[in-house]
Amino acid sequence: MTFKEQAHKLIESLPDDSTWEDLTYEIYVHESVQRGLEDGRAGRIISSAEIRQRFNLPKG
Repeated sequence: MTFKEQAHKLIESLPDDSTWEDLTYEIYVHESVQRGLEDGRAGRIISSAEIRQRFNLPKG
């Protein structure tokens, strides 16, 4: 799916009474998720156990 198709799909998924702020938020969330997925595929992730160890947090 092209960027333009993704943008259209995102806009079409919003309620009719959405605001620019709603659209901006949805774009932010979408981009954050995409970056996270890409980081995961590229191996740029840290386990929660390692984060706890780095910051000396109790085990969850």
